[in-house]
Amino acid sequence: MPSIEQLIPFFIAAAIFAFIPGPAILYTAAQTMSEGKRGGAFAAFGIHIGGLVHIAAAAAGLSAIFTHAPMAYTALKVCGAVYLVWLGIGMIRGKLDATELPHVKSSLSKKVFFDSMMVEILNPKVIIFYIAFLPQFVDPSADYPLWLQFVILGVIDNILFTLVDVGVIFLTSAVIGGLKKSQKTQKIMRWVSGSALMGLGVNLAISEK
Repeated sequence: MPSIEQLIPFFIAAAIFAFIPGPAILYTAAQTMSEGKRGGAFAAFGIHIGGLVHIAAAAAGLSAIFTHAPMAYTALKVCGAVYLVWLGIGMIRGKLDATELPHVKSSLSKKVFFDSMMVEILNPKVIIFYIAFLPQFVDPSADYPLWLQFVILGVIDNILFTLVDVGVIFLTSAVIGGLKKSQKTQKIMRWVSGSALMGLGVNLAISEK
């Protein structure tokens, strides 16, 4: 394992990154606005699982492919962008009754989980983040193999991000909880959350890195 001298700056850096508003935070907030607290929870869980997939890929060395194959990176980025825009359009076109907003059906929760996991997996920036950030805190001279250090640090980082997402769920739920659950309010929330997802998709598509 990395030494305490390495773990302390790692926790500080990881916490800073976790609290910076990014796609995961905005996505979780959008899902909470549209589907309620339970929907937000499934979104955060899906993002968490998607992050674990990236950690496993990075630990196995698969992520290094994207540093040597720009076309693969671009293809994944475009797929992720299109998927986000498609989810945003579907959210805007959704028709939930007012009484269903805070209580997401089981089938809908599963869909939110799957969509969230795919959004995270199809985001190449997450891959690049892990292969650029984690290696700075591993210790080649440690008794544990590098891949195991990669996994341990990645899981710790992923948990920090998930805890922040959970906080976003409660904060967003508290804000929209004071709003009247009318059809008009739901329509506005669907448009805001759907537009946020489409905006994330467009930003992902046009970003240079």
